[in-house]
Amino acid sequence: MQKYVISSDSDALSKLYENCQKDLYHFLLVSANAELAAEISQRTWLRVIEKKHLYQTDGRFIAWLFTLGRNQLIDEYRRSSKWCDADMDIDTLVSDKELVPESSSDKLVSMLQELPFAQREAFSLQQEGFGLQEISTITHSPIETVKSRLRYARQSLRKALENSYE
Repeated sequence: MQKYVISSDSDALSKLYENCQKDLYHFLLVSANAELAAEISQRTWLRVIEKKHLYQTDGRFIAWLFTLGRNQLIDEYRRSSKWCDADMDIDTLVSDKELVPESSSDKLVSMLQELPFAQREAFSLQQEGFGLQEISTITHSPIETVKSRLRYARQSLRKALENSYE
């Protein structure tokens, strides 16, 4: 990122894109549908180009990228008045999937979608390899709040998994 900030080298930006695009898309996909995740991902990369001068070299680039992506997603939900209904329509998903047995990964994905946005976001970031401090920075939340969200997310997932095997 430093090379790109200093020289606006398109090769450096291409390399950043190749290394980080999939991770950004999967992070956004946890909180949005595939179409919206792709759109927000593109907007985020445009934001990287526009705001490259704001990047601080003391942090990891991917944490800054995820922060930009998260902010873009929140802005989109606010624009479309879906902030309160950030979850997909679970009833529709259930009725469509009743015809086909779910695999374990499908069950986990649907369980993740049932978590509140903040818990799902913290859990997803941790699964992407971010530490508590980085999650705190990305979500603009105190570390103790991040710990609570992670604990509640794990409890909810554990309970849902236990219920699915009964």
